[in-house]
Amino acid sequence: MKVAVAVHGRFHGFDLARELAADGNLARLYTTYPAFAARRFLDLDTPLACCPSLELVRRLHGRLGGPSPHLWIGRRFARFVAARLNPGADVLVGWSGAVLEAIPAARTLGMRVVVERGSSHIAHQAALLAEEYARFGLTFDPVDPRMIAREQAEYRDADAIAVPTSFAAETFVAQGVDRDRLIINPYGVDLSRFQPQPALVRPMRRRVLFVGRVGLRKGVPYLVEAARRLPQVDFHLVGPVEAGMEAILAQAPANLTVRGPLPGDSLPAEYRQADLFCLPSLEEGLPLTLLQAMASGLPVIATPETGGADVIVPGHEGILVPSRDPAAIVGAVETILENEEKRQTMGEHARNRVAHGHEWRDYGRRAVAAYALLTGKPA
Repeated sequence: MKVAVAVHGRFHGFDLARELAADGNLARLYTTYPAFAARRFLDLDTPLACCPSLELVRRLHGRLGGPSPHLWIGRRFARFVAARLNPGADVLVGWSGAVLEAIPAARTLGMRVVVERGSSHIAHQAALLAEEYARFGLTFDPVDPRMIAREQAEYRDADAIAVPTSFAAETFVAQGVDRDRLIINPYGVDLSRFQPQPALVRPMRRRVLFVGRVGLRKGVPYLVEAARRLPQVDFHLVGPVEAGMEAILAQAPANLTVRGPLPGDSLPAEYRQADLFCLPSLEEGLPLTLLQAMASGLPVIATPETGGADVIVPGHEGILVPSRDPAAIVGAVETILENEEKRQTMGEHARNRVAHGHEWRDYGRRAVAAYALLTGKPA
């Protein structure tokens, strides 16, 4: 069985392509990355089709701002893929928002189509974000209705939709998508890169770590309030700060430090400096940082909306808390930190959980099994 992968950017598409290639299942990877950059993450002989001009547009927008180019990029990339699909592949796996125009071409070549959605259903996501921004009186740049319609058309036209967690799947079911069309395949983590190691220098105070975009979607205002109620514990927020968060962060207590974005190579050390990891998101797919923290031997506090319920048994690998609930975060932090032996045991359980079923190799094998079931062809 051969699988073509089309991803605008990188996301976990490169991880999927790498695992497919390792077993001889990759037909070609279509990407906006230039070839030299893509090969930093892949074997040199990985078959590629690259459209780097679109990646340039995306990155320039990230630096300069202006109207979002995502809809334009999605259309252009899907047309790029459609024009270059080759016979011989059995499945086209394309990322949501950037595969619609390629679906008819794939059908003509006899391929089944899987849409990868790394988050909840786009309509669910858009409604939740609008509600949360209104709650805090912040200006919300709404999801373009054309992008919502585009993704919904992709969901409709695809043979299957791949999501990483049960939570994400349920948002699709709530929107009327047949449960039988959903593939639930949780992501993986590099266990050799993220592993428990004693820090060379331990902080004097206990530290709660957050890694992700510092914004409303990740539940940061509720983490700020939890920090205010726990002055004896330090909270470190690692990640880019979203526009509009300045007023909320200006009111943060002295024990909360906003670190900003850090190079990816520095993240393992950040996990080693922490005592636990907290991610109180309102909506997610399955954050890679959650798996990285668990692989690093940290107990985790997470909301069900992170997809954490699929990887965390409450009281074993960590604690699940309701979203929008600072008091629950405070209680969870106190429960984990009050007993050092228990904290370490929970961290060991977290590492063990991801070590059995959540390596990227496991993710790739589950994907191939799902594609084989979809096509009726052996893996």
